[in-house]
Amino acid sequence: MALDEKIKSLPPSPGVYMMKGPRGVVLYIGKAKNLRARVRSYFKGSGDGRYAVKFLVSKTTDLDYIVTANEKEALILEDTLLKKHKPRYNIRLKDDKTYVSIKITTTEVFPRILVTRRVVKDGSRYFGPYASAGAVRETVKFIRRVFPLCVCTPHEFRNRVRPCLDYQLGICSSPATGLISKDDYAEFVEGTVMFLEGRNRELLRKLKRNMKEASAAHCFEEAAGIRDRIQSIEAMLEEQKVVSTTGVDRDVFALAREEEKLAVQALFIREGRLVGTRDFTFDDTGLPDGELLGSFLSQFYRGGKFVPDEVLVPALIEGRAAVAEWLTDKKGRKVEIRNPARGGKVKLIKMAEANAREALKKAKESGEAVDGVTAEMKRRLRLKTLPRTIEAFDISNIGGREAVGAMVTFTGGRADKNRYRRYKIKGVAGPDDYAMMHEVLSRRYADTEKAGKTPLPDLVLVDGGKGQLGIAVSVMRELGIEGVELAALAKDKNDKGERVFRPGVKDPVLLREGSKADLLLRRIRDEVHRFAVTYHRKLRGKAVSSVLDRVPGIGRKKRALLFEKFGDLDGIRKASVEELTAIPGITEKIARALKKDLK
Repeated sequence: MALDEKIKSLPPSPGVYMMKGPRGVVLYIGKAKNLRARVRSYFKGSGDGRYAVKFLVSKTTDLDYIVTANEKEALILEDTLLKKHKPRYNIRLKDDKTYVSIKITTTEVFPRILVTRRVVKDGSRYFGPYASAGAVRETVKFIRRVFPLCVCTPHEFRNRVRPCLDYQLGICSSPATGLISKDDYAEFVEGTVMFLEGRNRELLRKLKRNMKEASAAHCFEEAAGIRDRIQSIEAMLEEQKVVSTTGVDRDVFALAREEEKLAVQALFIREGRLVGTRDFTFDDTGLPDGELLGSFLSQFYRGGKFVPDEVLVPALIEGRAAVAEWLTDKKGRKVEIRNPARGGKVKLIKMAEANAREALKKAKESGEAVDGVTAEMKRRLRLKTLPRTIEAFDISNIGGREAVGAMVTFTGGRADKNRYRRYKIKGVAGPDDYAMMHEVLSRRYADTEKAGKTPLPDLVLVDGGKGQLGIAVSVMRELGIEGVELAALAKDKNDKGERVFRPGVKDPVLLREGSKADLLLRRIRDEVHRFAVTYHRKLRGKAVSSVLDRVPGIGRKKRALLFEKFGDLDGIRKASVEELTAIPGITEKIARALKKDLK
């Protein structure tokens, strides 16, 4: 069916639509209360007048849609499809791998408080993400002074026989050694959660009530401890800016546009106090503010993020009722999305807009600085184009065993961890790094023109000298790929520093100290090496575990004790039968079987 006919046949129902370009590539995904009215608005005359919208329409050659029962289902389906297709013209919030979150392991009997960069569905409570790792660690230090939660690993917890140093410092209540009851520890956990959710007034009321009860029961030491917690929290609250006289939890969003860039700014207000901010910058797709904000909010609040009572936005967002209903379901009580026209709430949005403009200014300055670095790299390495996107490769193995390859991607001078890749070597037997690099590069760049494949980088950097560079050249030639710059970075054998080799260039480029471009090359090389070695060690660990698992009588606990005592597989192999039997649970029979197997 032709595109015009598909548009005419769209039903007036809620659902999700997908605009497609050549070869079926999904360009844009949207949701609508009325599919017919929404999609036709794009193709009617000049649309909303924005250049990017006209450009999107001109690129659209096909259209698909899915009808849903209501707007809320459309919102959830849109989010699923965005993750799957990653369309070019949608703003997409990347997974917050580069940001840190605070994790409370609420599934454990004595929950721990941790700082993490990975948010997984493991039943724990996550707070964040936060842009500043340093600020988060300071926050955790403050929390542990007020509510002394433990941080040790489950293994350390099980094997601890005396209080740790943190207990001596007053930042751990030592549940591992039984110095605090489950109920009392649960009070600390509840207080921590309330603090991280911004429910500080409620928390203070609870603590003051507990202090009075402890004092009435003549538990004066306990009451004094609670008093100190109250004073610490009140002192911290005095430092936070009061922006509202009401106790409503609010998230405030605003956006700003400039020179094809878009910034969305968030202000987090808890009980009338500004407790945090965060900005997001994107390429401006030119779509209406309401449509952008509707898509942004549905992505921002997915997962385990805290949902406030009220969300303030500067425009009537697309599908506001559906988003509000979805947030209400997540929170368990009513959540309102408001577009205020006057009063103090408008001032909050203006504050967010000012911060959004500042974020664009900083992004522009940062971009100009990055352009300066990439321009220097282009000149130094004699490249034809600016290396805005760089993919780097490294191989890691020991004598050909557990061989792996790794790829990291840097975009605009920053690590793009969503585009990192790991490769387990499949077709090479023995220690042949050249063949391994050939396999990894071939797997990465095969069929790059097909729909859904990651686009080609501006520069491919391989770890090694002329030999590895020759492999990269041959792979590109075999695959018929042109226009991608190639380089190899290697240390000089005579310890004269590090050199970069380029195809068709006789003399290598010697890296200089103090050069920002050369420093970036070293950073990329170090990062891909770290990524490759980490994956190799992971596979080696699995292989070592499988070796010990073959020995009857050695399970998970005994294996852990062996590694704790002897360090690694080589240390276990060198240990005598007498030393092995000193490990609890290792009999002489098991020790001799282990020695025989490890030979």
